[in-house]
Amino acid sequence: MATTVVRATHQRRQPGVDPALILRVETGGYTAESDWEAAGLSVLSSTNDRTLILFSNDTELTEFRRRIDAFGQGPQPGRVSPAYSGLIGAIDSIGELSPRDRIGRLLRREAHSEVADFSPDARYVLDVELWDIRPRQLMTRHIGQIENLLSSFGGEISDKYLGRSVTLLRIVAPGGAVRALLERPEVRQLDLPPQPDPAVGDLLDLGIGDFPQAPILAENPAQVAVLDSGFHSVHPLIAAAAGESIGVPEDLGADDIYGHGTRVAGIAVYGDLRTPAEARLFEPQVRVHSAKVVTDRGEFHDRILVTTQMRTAIEHFHREHGCRVFNISLGDRRLVFDGNSIGSWPAIIDEIARDLNVVIVVSAGNLQYTSPLGPEPHLENYPRYLLEENSRILEPANAAIAITVGSISHAAAVPPEDYYGVALRPIAPIDAPSPFTRRGPGIQGSTKPDFVDYGGNLTFDGATQRVTDSYPHNSIFCLHNNYLDRLFTTAIGTSYAAPRVAYKAALVSRAFPEGSANLTRALLGNSATIPVIAEEIIHPLEPNAVENIYGLGIPDLSRSIYSEDSRVVLYADSDIQPDQFLIYEVPIIDDFVSVKGDRTISVTLAFDPPTRHTRSDYLGNRMSFRLIRGASLDEVTEHFRRRVGEDEPVPEMPQRNNCALLPGPSKRDIGTLQRGTFTIKRNPSHDYGDTYYLVVRCEKRWAAEEAQKFSLVVEIAHPNVGDLYARVAQRVQVRPRVRL
Repeated sequence: MATTVVRATHQRRQPGVDPALILRVETGGYTAESDWEAAGLSVLSSTNDRTLILFSNDTELTEFRRRIDAFGQGPQPGRVSPAYSGLIGAIDSIGELSPRDRIGRLLRREAHSEVADFSPDARYVLDVELWDIRPRQLMTRHIGQIENLLSSFGGEISDKYLGRSVTLLRIVAPGGAVRALLERPEVRQLDLPPQPDPAVGDLLDLGIGDFPQAPILAENPAQVAVLDSGFHSVHPLIAAAAGESIGVPEDLGADDIYGHGTRVAGIAVYGDLRTPAEARLFEPQVRVHSAKVVTDRGEFHDRILVTTQMRTAIEHFHREHGCRVFNISLGDRRLVFDGNSIGSWPAIIDEIARDLNVVIVVSAGNLQYTSPLGPEPHLENYPRYLLEENSRILEPANAAIAITVGSISHAAAVPPEDYYGVALRPIAPIDAPSPFTRRGPGIQGSTKPDFVDYGGNLTFDGATQRVTDSYPHNSIFCLHNNYLDRLFTTAIGTSYAAPRVAYKAALVSRAFPEGSANLTRALLGNSATIPVIAEEIIHPLEPNAVENIYGLGIPDLSRSIYSEDSRVVLYADSDIQPDQFLIYEVPIIDDFVSVKGDRTISVTLAFDPPTRHTRSDYLGNRMSFRLIRGASLDEVTEHFRRRVGEDEPVPEMPQRNNCALLPGPSKRDIGTLQRGTFTIKRNPSHDYGDTYYLVVRCEKRWAAEEAQKFSLVVEIAHPNVGDLYARVAQRVQVRPRVRL
């Protein structure tokens, strides 16, 4: 460790980022960025394998070396641990950047994770990013050296972008040149360039004559009501699915002049508009109702309370049409959630959701990130700026019972024309957080957003020095409100991620017509998955970063509704008295235990407690669950019957019996939509028995003495047991064994 630090201090310092002062540090656990900064080091990048790239402006690394020396002296009198053990003790190794550290994410996905993977004679088109080296004359000298290196191999720089702090090169070169380039310390990263999406422009030009069959609404359609700027119910691609359109109040009218409501409504009907447009066939499964609640300029009515509009519209569609799913892609950009207080708008949404037993889907709100240094910080600081305090969700997305939806990028494309060059860059990779999404947590640290879905991307345009949404290739395909001019348009925002989830919620609700709104939320929660890229670029930022941006992940419609041969889903729609518990049997078949493979038991709980925004404890009841194995029903019952004190929590069962559901109870037990997953990698002991017990508890806070409704979903999955569903179905019992 010390050798590397000393070697770095012998290098000459340059303003900006001197490659000679960059360290590669591997750690055994998470360390906050503030701890590195206190040691005189800046975090340039990090990975999910606990590897950090650090930089020091101090050529002597004075503060860092002092802390290493203090740690090396061992515990001082009166102290158990050495000084700075939390920082220095977490370091496994320190070294310099290696060539493989400079290989980008897209190349690694294409099986180019090592220098040797680049065939010397193959030709590559790559984008090269250089460190921000100062003075700029030195950067120019490095570019000249790279140009000479490439030329010696028969390669070239075909384009370059020299910005204030971002330098990019587009190279065309054989693998031998790429190998040599990976050795150069001024190179930050090499990766594949963004790919064009030529189909978008053609799809936007489609007219009604390109669709030989008019849309026909499915029998027994699902229903969604959209509270927005209205929509044009005679749009030819939505007319068949159009339900009732109203204005709240009536003087707003019902037609969509602003355009936002039609874009949202189209997604609520089809979920994804691009796929049917490509197939030239629209088959709506959802009937959409519309309440116009904003003016033709997208502003709220100045004489009617927003809370009155929400309740009037939702109660109307629920009473007149039996609608059970509602979408609100609106928010107040002035009201960034502070983590504590709940305003009247989210409070009334929670109240309505509980009173009417309906699902209300709300967008997380859009972030408009700006920097006094111009647009380049979008590239440099993404995705870190999404974790800033001002990036938190907007009201009413902090509603506890509503489903809050953030946005992720569906595309990272560039226009097909090649003259845009290397200076045109999508901000986010595919499945990464959209550069405008907002993050949680929700009230008292609960998981918010609940889900994410596709809402678009932004593009950095170095030629015009702006970050823009004007390139349709990275935007969401939508219906145009002025359909006489054109059928389609594109847009970005969490506004368009939310109706994708509302569409799924409506179809889940239709599949379980007797099920509650809690059941719909729980089934969606059980189905959601977090993309792999979250572990690569978000998880290293801070411990709760993935949860605060992705929530439970992207809900999967098919997984919400159906079991599979190797994955069985059990559910219960029930109620529980405050300060009581229920015990459910979870059947464990022999092959689940004895056949090798990564098997899982996932539990999802949704409930709708009374809420009161004037109280610091917003939820009137709390609920939680534990999964127990290796104990008899009597032992489990007796354990959870005991209480240490009136206000004390029930003690946990021994670790051997308490299945380690992740996330743990300290994070999981807070919100109204909870999920925990128990992963078993090695075959467990048969001593645990063929029945696990799921304990569901309700803890009264301030609510009245009335039953709390809830829904429970349990998924048992083993990829190597093909008849799991059939064999579990033989043993399943729907009712709880114990109700106390």
